[in-house]
Amino acid sequence: MTAYRVRAYIGLGANVGDAEGTLARAVRSLAGLPGARLRGVSRLYATDPVGVLDQAEFRNAVVTLEVIGGPDPADAALGLLASLKGFERTAGRRRGRRWGPRELDLDLLVFGRHRIAVERPPGARSLDASSDPAAATRRLVVPHPLAGERLFVLAPLADLAPGLVPPGWSRTVESARRRRLEQEGPDAVRAIGHWDAAAGAWRGLR
Repeated sequence: MTAYRVRAYIGLGANVGDAEGTLARAVRSLAGLPGARLRGVSRLYATDPVGVLDQAEFRNAVVTLEVIGGPDPADAALGLLASLKGFERTAGRRRGRRWGPRELDLDLLVFGRHRIAVERPPGARSLDASSDPAAATRRLVVPHPLAGERLFVLAPLADLAPGLVPPGWSRTVESARRRRLEQEGPDAVRAIGHWDAAAGAWRGLR
């Protein structure tokens, strides 16, 4: 019997140290997940910080992974999320204020056609969970509840799936991107490079 597979979209962000190098290592790590197939990597974007403005601009991208959905999509999504949190720790992610500087931030944006809202086991919780009660009780919600409001998510996601209408959305990713672009302006998110699959690195950085 053929394993049931879904397309997962994962948002990547960093603004501490060599952010471009950190995101390149993250892409390679995601591609190496057991049973996963890397199906697409967006352009690399320079983006203005959101929420906490007194910090360096971010580098953001989105990756498409084809993963095994399993008999229970929520369990499969939680397993993927636990891997993302492991990669964050490996990259040196530390506890910090919400929307503050990040060594690496990996978010599960979309998991196939599934709508998921479940409690997170310890391995899939935020790194801030031990010191922040709100983070400790935060559930995994997919599609990501803020994805449609964040241009730094919508711009790279539109590179990969402009016609996608995530579960629960009333518009396509591209339509949502254009709407946010009108509100935030063209300088809020700027494409600065593309993914070189052969080299496993970003090219054309400017």
